[in-house]
Amino acid sequence: MITECYDEVKRRIAAACERVGRDPNEVTLVAVSKTKPEEDIMDLYRYGVRDFGENYIQELRTKHDDLPKDIRWHMIGHLQRNKVKYIADYVEMIHAVDTPELVATIEKEGTKHNRIIPVLIEVNVAGEESKFGVKPEDCEAFASTFSQYSHVSLQGLMTSAPFVENPEDNRAVFRELKQLMVDINHKNIDNVNMRVLSMGMTNDFEVAVEEGSTMVRVGTAIFGARNYNTSTQ
Repeated sequence: MITECYDEVKRRIAAACERVGRDPNEVTLVAVSKTKPEEDIMDLYRYGVRDFGENYIQELRTKHDDLPKDIRWHMIGHLQRNKVKYIADYVEMIHAVDTPELVATIEKEGTKHNRIIPVLIEVNVAGEESKFGVKPEDCEAFASTFSQYSHVSLQGLMTSAPFVENPEDNRAVFRELKQLMVDINHKNIDNVNMRVLSMGMTNDFEVAVEEGSTMVRVGTAIFGARNYNTSTQ
């Protein structure tokens, strides 16, 4: 049962928090529902779950239109500037912001809908060429550009750590991102409120929680393996 898998992930989050003296309520579990049928989402919705993550705009739009309107949709995949307009009026948070041009577009769409859109900077901590994200050393300068905007709000940082056999191998990545968030917070930049640290997925979320993650993005451990033949950007 999906609900049982969800509860098991929550239990593991709580155990990770206990190991380092954290309150489990500090960690938001985003159920990553990409490629999964709406029936699966509704099983969790009826169970009380409201935070869901999607990677593909078209899939997100369809599910948003079909499913209850109090679901909090997180756009966690790479976002093209010309697709922002399709989600700007309802998206709960955009996790993977990595260019000033994308920020400017989000600001424009937020202005149109008279709402402040929360976003996270995606940081490529491990320097993987196959992944998007800003370099850690460029993150503070990028964060400072948010001070000029009023309809997009920088709420924290996000990373997708390398896929590793041993989750311990990603501990240094998570630790570096946490320190980066602390350092930026100390700068007291206008319109920057570093409160969200989105890191940790099915393979390594417990280590991420131990290192300070406040939001984990878990799909496979909740829904099972994905069928990538059903989704499009």
